[in-house]
Amino acid sequence: MPAGLIALALGGFGIGLTEFVIMGLLPEVAADFRVSEASAGWFISGYALSVTVGALLVTAAVTRLPRKPVLMGLLVLFIVGNFLSAVSETYSAMLVGRIIAALCHGAFFGIGSVVAASLVPAHKKAGAIAIMFTGLTAANVLGVPFGTLLGQNFGWRSTFWAITVIGVIALAGIALMVPKASAEAAKSLRTEIGAFRSGQVWLSIVVTILGFGGMFGAFTYIAFTLTEVSGFAASSVPWLLVLFGAGLFVGNFLGGKAADKALDASLMVILGGLVLVLVFFALTASSSIATLVSLALMGGFGFATVPGLQMRVMHFATSAPTLASGANIGAFNLGNALGAWLGGVTISAGLGYTSPIWVGAGITVAALLVMAAAAVGAKRKDASAPKQASDVEREPRAATVA
Repeated sequence: MPAGLIALALGGFGIGLTEFVIMGLLPEVAADFRVSEASAGWFISGYALSVTVGALLVTAAVTRLPRKPVLMGLLVLFIVGNFLSAVSETYSAMLVGRIIAALCHGAFFGIGSVVAASLVPAHKKAGAIAIMFTGLTAANVLGVPFGTLLGQNFGWRSTFWAITVIGVIALAGIALMVPKASAEAAKSLRTEIGAFRSGQVWLSIVVTILGFGGMFGAFTYIAFTLTEVSGFAASSVPWLLVLFGAGLFVGNFLGGKAADKALDASLMVILGGLVLVLVFFALTASSSIATLVSLALMGGFGFATVPGLQMRVMHFATSAPTLASGANIGAFNLGNALGAWLGGVTISAGLGYTSPIWVGAGITVAALLVMAAAAVGAKRKDASAPKQASDVEREPRAATVA
């Protein structure tokens, strides 16, 4: 395994921890700043919105710069944002720190995906992207529970100090382990924007929004489902989420392996599996044992799509994948927002705490249909076009399934 992938994964771990650990510390943060839970919630929603904006605007701003220095600069932004969060004395200062840290999120994963793919042979690109995203999944499995525990015992600021230190270590890792040649400058902004002329790039982004929206439609309100429907105690919810995180970890790894073998076919199988898991979960949520199985499988199938979807966008963006890759990271967050909103609508309508799971299943069906149409269209295009030599960003095996 190239050492650069480890450094990228460590950066992903820190960024994932920044995004998710605040959920477990929100009561302490709200009490410290003397604000309502709803106001404290902006530390989460404000972060997510900034990720979406940063994925496009920050990536576009740095697209002509060499990728390694850009990745290092993004981690500096990450360090500054978390430092400000750790020392903030007011609600506004904390919110600014969260926004600054979030601006690096989408660009880091977008550009990092391109760099990760460049570190390995063509038939291992999706697997390399999966390794980078392993940091994000590990943040859910290990980082969030221990980060929450640290914050609850030593004050929530201690968690953000720890994240700041992780950022410094990741920055040193990028500087030392990522080869300069593998992180060369991207194309011009006009060339990068030109990648969006591909209908397959847009279809891939739509699948990302719908596929992730389906999982997060079910996951956003999972605490209510676990306590009000499945009968678990509120104190057990954080540890149940570790099970979900373990599913993310395994799904990410296996999804990357599958995408390297058969890109579009694997995505259709995974999305179909996620539909079945969500339907099963909705029907059996009153059973504690069935819920445990559903949690692990929902995390596994939900995150197994990530390496493949990211690789698919890069594949069809051909020689200018940087901005498209960043846009797809923004699409993941748009999917989160879509799923959460629709799930909330059904709960507000009085349809119960399993209704977001049914919403998630429906959104995922839409993702599967779009994915199937995209795969058919890509096959027809490949059949009618003469074969062309593949470059570093293209995946030869994908042509047989994409």
